[in-house]
Amino acid sequence: MKLKPVAYLERGEFPLEEGEALRLYRAMRRARLFDEKALTLQRQGRLGVYAPFMGQEAAQVGVALALSAGDWVVPSYRESALLLTRGLPIHVLLLYWRAHPAGWGFPEGFRGVNPYIPIATQIPQAVGLALAGRYRGEDWVVATSIGDGGTSEGDFHEGLNFAAVFQAPVVFLVQNNGYAISVPRSRQMRVDYIARRAEGYGMPGVVVDGNDAFAVYLEAKKAVERARRGEGPTLLEALTYRLAPHTTSDDPSRYRSREEEEAWRRKDPILRLRKALEERGLWDEERERVLLGELEAEFARELSLADAAPEPRPEEIVEHVYKEMGPDQRRAYEALRRGLHVEEAW
Repeated sequence: MKLKPVAYLERGEFPLEEGEALRLYRAMRRARLFDEKALTLQRQGRLGVYAPFMGQEAAQVGVALALSAGDWVVPSYRESALLLTRGLPIHVLLLYWRAHPAGWGFPEGFRGVNPYIPIATQIPQAVGLALAGRYRGEDWVVATSIGDGGTSEGDFHEGLNFAAVFQAPVVFLVQNNGYAISVPRSRQMRVDYIARRAEGYGMPGVVVDGNDAFAVYLEAKKAVERARRGEGPTLLEALTYRLAPHTTSDDPSRYRSREEEEAWRRKDPILRLRKALEERGLWDEERERVLLGELEAEFARELSLADAAPEPRPEEIVEHVYKEMGPDQRRAYEALRRGLHVEEAW
């Protein structure tokens, strides 16, 4: 199977309508501002450990905008941009990263689930959600995302095999950012592209320049349309790079060079798309200034909402385990509600 990354920007191509391209840019710029603000809040002690996605905006936003309103997203912990672009309010996402119960239950009608922290467990569950839609007579498509390191987990392989066998309407986005925390791709696998593995499961595998918003968006749309037609899943590999640390507890200088980082900074997906827009007279410094002003004001409003969230009740931690409490959860809930140590409920 011959694979070559799909790309448009490096060849100077502009395959979208102006409105679509501007929508992509605004969503990516909004995601970047959130990421920058979240890092600052974490350093101030106003957010917990956070997984930045700087440099991967094109991959996440491109897939998010390729979906329809009724579709679902099943993210891992680095997909804040995916959730924001799908419509999750900023203050809810901030509360999630603060480990506040008000950030655990997403708004009614939002078709997405909490980010998965365990590696790759979201993959088989995304397949189950996709098949549930079929059994219910719905036509929703599920997009789920994973990093290159997560593709070495058993859940990834089991999920893809199951999806292929039952032709589940799923788009598997692999954000190949070159490292599984500190382990480079070359030490994880011998294949040149992760998408090559798709052939073994009997599904299409597509590689895109993950820093090319046009490429991600257009190939994701094809995969979504294919899934909705009942033609099964697609593995979409986005070749990208994590410009920031793995998490706010990480020091990437211990495993990669400054020269490598600088080379990828020149491929920043936001700068590349902005340049393409400017060359066509669709963007300039004044438009950028206005947009950033709007985004700053929005974030300030949303941060105020997050800061105003009431202090959580101790028993809330039990309320979010299962839809209905079992005996153990009920005893813990009652103990916490009465101000007892949980051990005293037994």
